Amino acid sequence: MARLAAFDMDGTLLMPNHHLGDETLRTLNRLREERQMTLAFATGRHVLEMRHILGSLSLEAFLITGNGTRIHSTEGELLHRQDLAPEAAEIVLHSHWDTQASMHVFNDTGWMTQNEIPELLHAHVYSGFKYRLTDLKRLPSHQVTKICFCGDHDDLRRLKIQLNEALGDKAFLCFSAVDCLEVLPTGCNKGSALNVLSQHLGLTMKDCMAFGDAMNDREMLSSVGHGLIMGNAMAQLKADLPHLPVIGHCNKQAVSHYLTHWLDTPNLTYSPE
Repeated sequence: MARLAAFDMDGTLLMPNHHLGDETLRTLNRLREERQMTLAFATGRHVLEMRHILGSLSLEAFLITGNGTRIHSTEGELLHRQDLAPEAAEIVLHSHWDTQASMHVFNDTGWMTQNEIPELLHAHVYSGFKYRLTDLKRLPSHQVTKICFCGDHDDLRRLKIQLNEALGDKAFLCFSAVDCLEVLPTGCNKGSALNVLSQHLGLTMKDCMAFGDAMNDREMLSSVGHGLIMGNAMAQLKADLPHLPVIGHCNKQAVSHYLTHWLDTPNLTYSPE
């Protein structure tokens, strides 16, 4: 029986309009009240944004943010942190990359980028979280948690090759969405972070269930006792984890649909909407 449920946000819990549906919120509360399950939100979003979202929902959950770079307790206590190696940050910030993608830097103070890109704020309409315009080359390399590149997927695939050649094992690269390539600390991902949280709670990964839709969810989904892939997930994720069940689309609040079945009729075979 699962005792900890971990949820990706974008493309999983959140609908395409970046809002959490009422049915989903009710189901999350049922997990806590009826099964006494611990909840964790495992996301690429910043902890400052997630605290705002949790506060507006009055929902108690652990936070795995920045794709595993930070873990916070339900009371806001920092349980774990990992930053990009200064050498890796220096290379990414100060090298020339053959790409049209925009660069974004994150640390505990927030989100920084060099040019106005209003369309990127659409995903944060629910929280109001915003970037600060900054000369990224002037940022101290020892104060970088992660770096993201946003742009066309084929362009990002070519960029990933360049970054791999330059960084080697100094960083971990993954797609958190088709249009977002992330440069993370070595060994840092949602799966490793969830393992840290599980141990903190006296649990194992087999005690966990998890939901996700992108390649930054791969390690988490593959290492828990019960991993579930969204119907709208990246094709590569489905191909890499063909043994995991695929549920419905986030636009139909499929996580709520699946969990309601799991709570009420676990003896029946589940069928996505």
